[in-house]
Amino acid sequence: MSLFGLGRNQRTFRPKKSAPSGSKTDWEGGYFPLTLNFSEEYPSKPPKCKFPNGFFHPNVYPSGIVCLSILSERRGWRPSITVKQILVGIQDLLDQPNATDAAQTEGHQLYVSNPNEYRKRVQQQVLQYPQSL
Repeated sequence: MSLFGLGRNQRTFRPKKSAPSGSKTDWEGGYFPLTLNFSEEYPSKPPKCKFPNGFFHPNVYPSGIVCLSILSERRGWRPSITVKQILVGIQDLLDQPNATDAAQTEGHQLYVSNPNEYRKRVQQQVLQYPQSL
């Protein structure tokens, strides 16, 4: 699974290439485009982290915005959180969705009630975003 790397365009960070996630997961082998948008108020406010629209995951809104506590001003954001910590948090979230904080109905329902079908959908998404870089 790929999330790490460097790439900058003004206040937008687009990870380019990654280190392996370590253990084998259903997400292994995919290169998932992720954009981090930093506002003028960063680091007082967290960046907006976004996958492509329609990205399949229980904790990613249909718009692609990542639902993760450390990215929420009201719940877990602290100015001391680093970009590396954000990326590791998102990578962990892909591997281990938070079933109590769903952002996407279909992904959540499959994850909770039909794990085999959920894994199939994840594997389809890996094929949609192959690690070819």
